[in-house]
Amino acid sequence: MALQVIPQAIPEVKLVIPDVFGDSRGFFQETFHAEKYRAAGITVSFVQDNWSHSTKGTLRGLHYQLPNPQDKLVWAVSGEIFDVAVDVRRGSPTFGKWVGAVLSAANHHQFFIPAGFAHGFCVMSDEADFVYKCSAYYSPKDENGILWSDPSLNIPWPVSAPILSQRDAGLTPLTDMTRAALPAYR
Repeated sequence: MALQVIPQAIPEVKLVIPDVFGDSRGFFQETFHAEKYRAAGITVSFVQDNWSHSTKGTLRGLHYQLPNPQDKLVWAVSGEIFDVAVDVRRGSPTFGKWVGAVLSAANHHQFFIPAGFAHGFCVMSDEADFVYKCSAYYSPKDENGILWSDPSLNIPWPVSAPILSQRDAGLTPLTDMTRAALPAYR
């Protein structure tokens, strides 16, 4: 079995199905191997790893950084989440479109989200631990985001009344974002 990388409806976003080797003792999985990912078309250099623990109904996002954007490789190491990437690149043919995937400890799937996409996730299990690699360092001054419930996106989140941070609850819909607050399509 080999690493599988499956382009999504927005082809820059990719579902990654890594090799998992299991037996009666448990399993072994490489969560990242630069040469294998590069050969599969993910050529990003990652510089920071993050770990988030959340309870059921927590929704984090939709976040992105500008002017120091981040590519992300994300996955759940415990529990189950619904993960979403929204194209916020002005001028992109898929601007305002989104793709999503269920990521869980059981399915071992990863989601590659390129720079220029807003990212968010919602916890579907009682708890979840979510890990992600970033291609740029976190920069508080570069934080941007769009409202999780933006009606123009029509994302079918698996919760109607999520647990949100104060910051996420006050984000702006994509249609109200200024040109300067959005990355350019290249």
